[in-house]
Amino acid sequence: MSNIRKAFENGKAFIPFITCGDPDLETTAKVVRAAVANGADLIELGIPFSDPTAEGPVIQGANLRALSGGVTTDKIFDLVKGLRKDITVPMVFMTYANVVFSYGAERFIKTCSEIGIDGIILPDLPFEEKEEFLPLCNKLNVDLISLIAPTSENRISMIAKEAKGFIYVVSSLGVTGTRSEIKTDLKSIVDVIRTNTDVPCAIGFGISTPEQAQKMAELSDGAIVGSAIIKIIEKYGKDAPEHVGAYVKSMKDAI
Repeated sequence: MSNIRKAFENGKAFIPFITCGDPDLETTAKVVRAAVANGADLIELGIPFSDPTAEGPVIQGANLRALSGGVTTDKIFDLVKGLRKDITVPMVFMTYANVVFSYGAERFIKTCSEIGIDGIILPDLPFEEKEEFLPLCNKLNVDLISLIAPTSENRISMIAKEAKGFIYVVSSLGVTGTRSEIKTDLKSIVDVIRTNTDVPCAIGFGISTPEQAQKMAELSDGAIVGSAIIKIIEKYGKDAPEHVGAYVKSMKDAI
């Protein structure tokens, strides 16, 4: 059974997204530990990329700050090794296909498996092209996480049937970022997922307030929050961990 399932065993899951190396890797480690201490069920770690096409300006900024600070994939692997000494909740990487390709797909996925990364999310990898990575992921026991968007329509059931770990439901069209309201008919998307798989699904993109998180968790198995957390880190820098912890607690309490 996928280790990611553990994140959904204690009620609704709260999943924070954190860009590795913003403002530095030491702060990233403290933010992850603060998030877990305050109830985060699964940690999504962003490996920075120079052209993050799914991201809005907030996470793009975090990517640029991390890259200009000298963050590399190998340094992020070392970060995870350190975290795994005391962090037991599931962790996944969110990055782009190019990052995996340039590192070497087999070497990248094998390292993920060795250091305790439970899954990878590649938002620019079309469902039809996942065979480039899927056999390696299956062989090395790393879940290749599927995304389902409002535009997936007649492909939802097909994607759901083959999903591993959990399904990332994209709440809105466009890029990541906080939104004042989410208008997508998410219930009908989740209903199609539920009839095709028992793999849990969590909703992300645009969630920033406890009220939004509560609504998304009522519809699905959990809520994913990125930009709102990155804004806290951008505001407080090295002092961010305690503020992120308080925010995570408010969101986990809400769901």
